[in-house]
Amino acid sequence: MRDGTDRVHSNPITPSSVHSPPSSALSSQLHSPSLSRSPLLHSPEHPQATSSTTKPKTGHKITFSHTPPVVSAPPSQMHSPFMGTPDRPVTMPPSGARTPMAYIRSRNLTPRFLTPLGSPLRKALHLTKLDPTDAWLPITESRNGNAYYAAFHTLCSGIGIQALVLPVAFTILGWSWGVIALTLAFIWQLYTLYLLVNLHESPETGMRYSRYMQLANAAFGERLGKLLALFPIIYLSAGTCVALIIIGGSTSKIFFQVVCAANECKAETLTTVEWYLVFTCGAVLLSQLPNLNSIAGVSLVGAITALGYCTMIWTISLSEGRLPNVSYNPVRVGSDVSKVFDVLNALGIIAFAFRGHNLILEIQATMPSSEKHPSTVPMWKGVKVSYTLIAMCLFPLAIGGYWAYGQMIPPSGGMLTALFAYHSQDVAKSVLALTSILVIINGLSSFQIYGMPIFDELESIYVMRFKKPCPWWLRVIIRALFGFTCFFVAVAIPFLASLAGLIGGIALPVTLAYPCFMWLKVKKPRAHSPIWWLNWGLGIIGMILSGLLIAAGVYVIIDNGVKLNFFQPE
Repeated sequence: MRDGTDRVHSNPITPSSVHSPPSSALSSQLHSPSLSRSPLLHSPEHPQATSSTTKPKTGHKITFSHTPPVVSAPPSQMHSPFMGTPDRPVTMPPSGARTPMAYIRSRNLTPRFLTPLGSPLRKALHLTKLDPTDAWLPITESRNGNAYYAAFHTLCSGIGIQALVLPVAFTILGWSWGVIALTLAFIWQLYTLYLLVNLHESPETGMRYSRYMQLANAAFGERLGKLLALFPIIYLSAGTCVALIIIGGSTSKIFFQVVCAANECKAETLTTVEWYLVFTCGAVLLSQLPNLNSIAGVSLVGAITALGYCTMIWTISLSEGRLPNVSYNPVRVGSDVSKVFDVLNALGIIAFAFRGHNLILEIQATMPSSEKHPSTVPMWKGVKVSYTLIAMCLFPLAIGGYWAYGQMIPPSGGMLTALFAYHSQDVAKSVLALTSILVIINGLSSFQIYGMPIFDELESIYVMRFKKPCPWWLRVIIRALFGFTCFFVAVAIPFLASLAGLIGGIALPVTLAYPCFMWLKVKKPRAHSPIWWLNWGLGIIGMILSGLLIAAGVYVIIDNGVKLNFFQPE
């Protein structure tokens, strides 16, 4: 993964580095508005800093040149409010002041482009320079995001088909422990989400950690950071894309069958592999959007469709009532070891329901940031809105689904499979078709945001080697190659969705443990303070749970067995 950071390279301005304009300069250049915006004139050591407003000599006509501003910035700052915002436009003061120093005194403020994230170095007038190569990569190519974009991306990445499996965990944990475990997990992951949002930028150093791996490397060191976080992050991105192809292709086949059955058509359906290919082609076509900000509309569609099908499924399940002879007694059979691992596997399913933490820093990197308007504020607003909606989906799905189906909930597919298995004859075909198409659209939308870190990493290899942006034709090849590689894995390993507990154990440190340790390392809270104990406790518990969940996932797979239908998707 790319382990650079957006660093502040600052060069202090000294008297020797500031030169007065030559005496032969034109008066129109001395009084140009572009010169009045120069950062050098804000220095107290400038030779003209104490001069009063000068009046033009009689007989000389004053003109204002339209030369370009002398302030320059790397391309990655072009969308940043460091260069001025609508609430602080660069205009001449109403007082009629015409000389540069009178203009500056009338404004009585420090230019925002000289304020690197509220750093105390602002008094030394250090200039902020971001890594120019970031302007060539998909995640940081555009930095004009806002709270709405953050809410769209977070909601699209934070809720998905994995939420429909939550009632399966309740079949093992039961009512009380199921609700307690789900509530604690939601609060825990929301706290670590808060930590990540506040770790994105450092007011002390002026750095912005635009990728999860960058923050991991800064906190743990490059070698340990890659060892701990590289595989889980790649697995969460690429593995999720593979799972989306499996779910999207299978649901596309169901959608065709429902529509054909309703219209009594005799068209022959495609095979499962062919439906995987159709879904992959749609995902690859959408993946040609250039950067993370450009898919904000796609994420909005994904968020709406996720809320739509989750709400429809639990509403239909409740309206149809409980199944006959439904039971709520927890399923605990076998030896004591088997029972313990079953419980741990259920906790892994709950952990797998909360995803998207590996994308939070990337989403926040699309926002501008300054001392007065840090990116933390709009990002946290977007997160609060999105996770309020996520909670409104997850809890009804888990509780309502378990109430409706009890122990009869299908372990594979969860409530989506139960909807078609138990209510295909009771519910209108149009409702079943609408639910299916919403799942398909959400899968296509989620594929884009989860694939973006992989696109960013692959393109960074070219950018770092050749020091120039990735050409459009190579970008098309890279993204198509990734999409069809995921298609190959989906065909080769179609039982990947059966490994939900194991996947939850592998992903758990990225969500629940690493943010706590990174906060301790970067923020350095006072030893033995409440926040110090809280983060150490949550981090250690998270790592222990991760190890136990991985062991439980492996044990359940070995004990219960998984149908290893390699290259034979059903």
